[in-house]
Formats: sequence, structure tokens, C-alpha cells
Amino acid sequence: MKTLKLIVIGMVLFLASAVQAQVSVSLNIGSPPLWGPAGYTDVRYYYLPDVQAYYDVQSSIFIYNSGGSWVRRANLPLRYRNYDLYSGYKVVMTDYRGNTPYTHFNEHKAKYAKGYHGQAQKTYGERPGKGNSRQRILFKGNSYNKVNQGNGQSAGHGNDKNIKKNHGNGGGNGKKK
Repeated sequence: MKTLKLIVIGMVLFLASAVQAQVSVSLNIGSPPLWGPAGYTDVRYYYLPDVQAYYDVQSSIFIYNSGGSWVRRANLPLRYRNYDLYSGYKVVMTDYRGNTPYTHFNEHKAKYAKGYHGQAQKTYGERPGKGNSRQRILFKGNSYNKVNQGNGQSAGHGNDKNIKKNHGNGGGNGKKK
């Protein structure tokens, strides 16, 4: 009988630790992109006034109007292939809870016109290719760090295909200067 109690207690402790491990894994989902404004880890959306689009941090997806309807895509439209996500201003949507931030688009567009810049923003990471000593590159599902070689003068735009990032790199056909 004493042995049975010890086995039951052992199984309960084992299951409790397994549940704890599952919870900690799910917390990493939806982390902010490297170009996101630092200090806002619990926000779901950014509004990008320069491109009149939203970014869903939770699913790493851009939301923008295309042909009269709102679409969710991993990249910005081709016309913004040279848009620099690191230097563009991001309005942090701290007061919105829901799945369709664009229902307030007319208000956001009026309040935050193209070229809007509020307080200075620091990003979570550094812009790749602007003289930084390391770039994070994604290669067929495996990431590795590459030491920059040369003069470090690449354009470093958010949509440069030659530099892939983990979150919303825009995917355009970025050009080197």
C-alpha cells in the first residue's frame, strides 16, 4: 500500500512538470519583430502610418488594404519593397483588443498621417547590414550568424531579400547601394 502511494505521488509530480513545460513553450509565440518598438511585449498590433498598414505581432503578419479588401500577408506589398521597417514609425496599438484593427482605419489614418513621427523609438534589434558586426540569416529553416564582410554599406531595407529576418521582412526584391 505504501509503495502504491509513492507511485501515485511520483506520477502526479511527473505530470505537473510536463504541464509546466508546455506552458513555457507557448509563451514564446508572438514575440515582437526585431524592428518593433522596444518596451511593448504585450501588444498585438502596430499601425504603420507610412504604408497605411497594420502588423499583427501575434501571428507575424502584415494587414493592409488591397483592391478594396483587407488582406493578411507575410510581406508588405511590392510597392513598399524599399520601405525601412527599422526607421519607419510604428504606432503601438495598446488600447485595441480584437482581430480587426482596420475597423478604426479612418481614425488612424486621420490621426497618424503618412510621415507621422511621435516620440523617438528604439527597436528590439539592430538594422542588418548597416555596419553591424553580425547579421541573423535564415537558411532553409536553420538560422546562423554571419559576420559582415566588406564595407557594411548594404541598403538594410526591411524588404531586402538578401537579408532574411524572423519576423515580417517584407520579402520584396531589395536592392544594394
